[in-house]
Amino acid sequence: MEINATYNSLVALGDSFTEGMSDQKPDGSYRGWADVLAGRLAARTPDFRYANLAVRGKLIGQIVEEQVGLAATMKADVVTLVGGLNDTLRPKVDMVRVRDLLTEAVERLTPSCGQLVLMRSPGRNGPVMERFRPRMEELFAHIDGLAARHGALVVDLYGAPPLGDPRLWDVDRLHLTAEGHRRVAEAVWQTLGLAPEEDWRTPLAPSAPPGWASRRLADARFAKEHLGPWIGRRLTGRSSGDGRAPKRPELLPYEFPAAP
Repeated sequence: MEINATYNSLVALGDSFTEGMSDQKPDGSYRGWADVLAGRLAARTPDFRYANLAVRGKLIGQIVEEQVGLAATMKADVVTLVGGLNDTLRPKVDMVRVRDLLTEAVERLTPSCGQLVLMRSPGRNGPVMERFRPRMEELFAHIDGLAARHGALVVDLYGAPPLGDPRLWDVDRLHLTAEGHRRVAEAVWQTLGLAPEEDWRTPLAPSAPPGWASRRLADARFAKEHLGPWIGRRLTGRSSGDGRAPKRPELLPYEFPAAP
């Protein structure tokens, strides 16, 4: 990868991770690592263009059907594709189909962009992570193989201990905080061959663990506000992204946020 390469456009594909949950802005919308990365690229490249097609809750089949074809027509310098993790978190999943769909996405995107970027997603340390770890590692092994065959870059967040720290995850235990997204943006930035601005793998400062009462209160809040609704959607076949459009469906010039 060329050091300090120039990129004129970015298209981001995926689910809630790339949409930016839970890096919430004052207006209630989400920023996320892809927006942060786009802003940094735009600051060094005039007329930089950016599209973000990611929508929360999307499975890899939906990403292929709804996002891949559109992204291919945009002919961007950089395309990021992060998908399949929602599939692995389902009670039942056909991993052969997930791998096949991911392969289809890569094969369709590679000829249409300057550089395809894939990702080994981070995971919050805890019992949920341990339950689904074998599926995740099967997915990531396939991603590594696809990257080797098609010249894609892989951002390895899964192997970075700091991103497993619960303090970098929102109360829903599924999405990164603003600090977590900022670190991901730096990781992608460096993978693209751009000069590091920091070590995104730096561990958080040590802190005293929360007490028993605080943990139980957090568990109760998580169960009521997030786990229960998530289970309800699984049982009824609904998704948090149903009827939701991408936040940046067109490849347009990046506009810097107005100063507060």
